[in-house]
Amino acid sequence: MEKILLIEDEHSMRLGLKHDLTAAGYRVVTAENGAIGIELAEKETFALVVTDLRLPGVDGLEVLRRVKANSPETGVIVITAFAEIKSAVEAIKEGAYDYLSKPFDPEELRLAIARFLRQRYLEFENRRLNEEVRQCRVFEEIVSVSPVMEAIFEKISAVARTDSPVLIHGESGTGKELAANAVHNLSRRRDKPFIKINCAAIPENLLESELFGHEKGAFTGAMQRRRGKFEAAHGGTVFLDEIGDMPLSLQAKLLRVLETSSFERLGSNEPIKVDIRLIYATAKDLAQEKEANRFRADLYYRLNILPITLPPLRHRREDIPLLARHFLEKAASKLGLPDLSVSPAAMSVLMTYDYPGNVRELKHAVEMAATFCKGGFIEPGDLPAAMARSGDAAGAATGTRAALTVMDNHLPLPEKIKIFERELLANALEATGGRKQEAANRLGVSRGTLWRKLKEYDFPDLGNDVEE
Repeated sequence: MEKILLIEDEHSMRLGLKHDLTAAGYRVVTAENGAIGIELAEKETFALVVTDLRLPGVDGLEVLRRVKANSPETGVIVITAFAEIKSAVEAIKEGAYDYLSKPFDPEELRLAIARFLRQRYLEFENRRLNEEVRQCRVFEEIVSVSPVMEAIFEKISAVARTDSPVLIHGESGTGKELAANAVHNLSRRRDKPFIKINCAAIPENLLESELFGHEKGAFTGAMQRRRGKFEAAHGGTVFLDEIGDMPLSLQAKLLRVLETSSFERLGSNEPIKVDIRLIYATAKDLAQEKEANRFRADLYYRLNILPITLPPLRHRREDIPLLARHFLEKAASKLGLPDLSVSPAAMSVLMTYDYPGNVRELKHAVEMAATFCKGGFIEPGDLPAAMARSGDAAGAATGTRAALTVMDNHLPLPEKIKIFERELLANALEATGGRKQEAANRLGVSRGTLWRKLKEYDFPDLGNDVEE
C-alpha cells in the first residue's frame, strides 16, 4: 500500500481528501501545516506528498524544496486556490510532478497520483532492466542473464575450437540456428562459406541433388551440371537443420561424407573430396528415433559427439523481461513507433505463459502487441489470445480480469499491481503443489524473494513447505 503525505491547513478539505484517498487504497498521513509536514517527511518515507501552496508559516514551495532535497524520488503534487501561472512555473521548476488549482474534483487528484505512480514504476523498471542489460551477456546475438544459458555459451565456445560434428537439440523456437551461427562464427572457418539447409523443407526427391549436386542428364530436367551445397561449402561449414527429418536413404550417404569426406554427384561415379565442418539441429529425440528405426544407429553415434541441448524458455524465465524489451525495441524501430513499454499486467502474462513456441513465440507476441497497442503501453489485451487460454496463463488471465474489473472503481495502479502479483503467487503455488523452490523457478525469482512476497501478502502456512 503506497503511503501519501497530505499537507492541508483547511480542516474540512484535509479530512475530505484523506477519506477519498484512503477509499482509493492509499495509506494517508496528514499534516495541518508545512512545518509538521516537513518533520514527517524527514522521519518517514512517502511515495508522494500532496501539499497546499498557501500554508501558515512554511509555505508549499518550501515544503517542496525540503522534500525533494531529502528524498528526490518522492513525488510532490501542489494544490492551491491561487491559480497563478508564476507559482505553477516555479513549483514545476522546483521539481513538482503536477499542479492542481482549487476547486478540483477529487478524481483529478486520484488520476494525477496514478499517473505519478505509473511513471515511477516505469522509471524503476527502466533502471532495473538497464541494470540487467549491463549485467547480461550478449553472446553472438544471443541475449541472456540466465546461468543455464551461461553454461550453454561455454559449451559453444569449447566446441567451436574443434572440427568435430556438433548436434544441437532443442524444442522449436529455442534458438538452434543462433547457436549454430555462434559455433561457425567462433571457429577457424568463420571467414569461409556457411551454408544452411533445412532437411524438412526440401522434398525428398530434391534433397539429394541439393546436397550433392548432379550431372547433366542425371534425371529429367537436369539440363546442366550443378554443384551441391556440400561442394559449395568447401573449407567452411554446413548447417543441416531438422536432421531428424532426413530420409533413411540419404542418412547412409551422409554417413559416408562424415567417414570419408567425399561424395559423388547424382549421375557420376567420380568422388569429390571436401573439407567441411557439419553442424546439425533437431527438435526430435534422435535416441528415440533410433530405437524406432527411423534414424540410423551408426549415423546417430557419429553425430552425437558434441551434443548441445538448448533449454526451453519456460526454464529460463528470468530472460523473459530482457527478451521482451529487446524484441520491443526492434519492433518499435521497425514500425517507426516511439518507445513502447509493457504494463505490469501484461508482463505478468508473459512471465507465467509456458511458451510452446519458446523464444520465437515471445518475439512474435511482442511484435503483434507493438502493432496493436495504444498509447505506447502494452496491456494484456494486446497479446495473443492463446497466452490467456493456455496452461498457467489461465490463472494469470483470471488475475488480469479481476484487476480490470476493479478499474471501474478507480482503484489506483499500485493496488492493481498488487492484485496481479498476488494472483501470480497463488497460481504458481497451486501449479507446483506448494513447492516453494519450484514456484520461485516458475516466477523467475529467488526463493528468498518468493518468501518475502508470501509474507507481504499474508499467505497462510508459511512455515509448512511441501517437501521439495
